[in-house]
Amino acid sequence: MANENSMASNEAEIRKVIDDWATAFRAKDVDRIMSFYTPDVVAFDIVPPLQYRGAQAYMQDWAQMLAMCDGPIGLEMYELTVTAGDEAGFCHCLNHFTGKQTNGKEIDLWLRATVCYRKINGRWLAAHEHVSVPIDMESGKALLDLRP
Repeated sequence: MANENSMASNEAEIRKVIDDWATAFRAKDVDRIMSFYTPDVVAFDIVPPLQYRGAQAYMQDWAQMLAMCDGPIGLEMYELTVTAGDEAGFCHCLNHFTGKQTNGKEIDLWLRATVCYRKINGRWLAAHEHVSVPIDMESGKALLDLRP
């Protein structure tokens, strides 16, 4: 069982992983992004299908998404909360993405994210990721421009 010192250390380690992941994302470095996931990651993203099973499937999602972006991508994380024991941890936050698509359309959207981490061979890796957007219950359409 984790004590307060190890919990604080583990939380700091996960925050470092999150910062490094964000740097890889902003650089549009798919290989580096994927280095933060377990091989058997399960991910729920905002684009179909309902789930991605395994790093190979999720890597294709990342590659397609990043290929649609022209120029730099902005990422700001808000209300990041991290909790960790000795073998598992999780975070949740609100993410604001900005940039431009290759078709010239501006990107400016907010997403919710929860990531579950496992410590494997001394390294924190994302084993499950859930990204979502709120929807309008009457229309069924995503609400991508809400602000916290």
